[in-house]
Amino acid sequence: MTQDRQLISNGNPMEAIVGFSRAVRVGNFIAVGGTAPVGADGKTVGIGDVYAQTCQCFEIIKAALEQAGSGLEDIVRTRVILTDIDNWKPAIEARKQYCLEARPVDTIMAINRFVNPEWLVEIEVDAVIAE
Repeated sequence: MTQDRQLISNGNPMEAIVGFSRAVRVGNFIAVGGTAPVGADGKTVGIGDVYAQTCQCFEIIKAALEQAGSGLEDIVRTRVILTDIDNWKPAIEARKQYCLEARPVDTIMAINRFVNPEWLVEIEVDAVIAE
């Protein structure tokens, strides 16, 4: 590992078992992996509510970015991944609260399911810290 590679953890015990990080910073680039709507207690937040789940995902992302020395203003790309594409409007309404100023590029897509069937959405972001 190079010295400019910083691994960001949120304490998920699966990180070490599976071999992943919540986020990775290399230089001024930060990638935040698929972020699920999980609370500090390990339980799904906002069961059945895509808006609440999207907000929870962005709160986790915000904390990871801050831990990496960044913030929401540095987001350049978001990926909103849904289990039902018809939920895109409430997901985007929630995303707007966190990304309106940065105005990153965005991809919205749907998949069949997540590992946990209670999850309606996962979010990924990339951020670049201006030099």
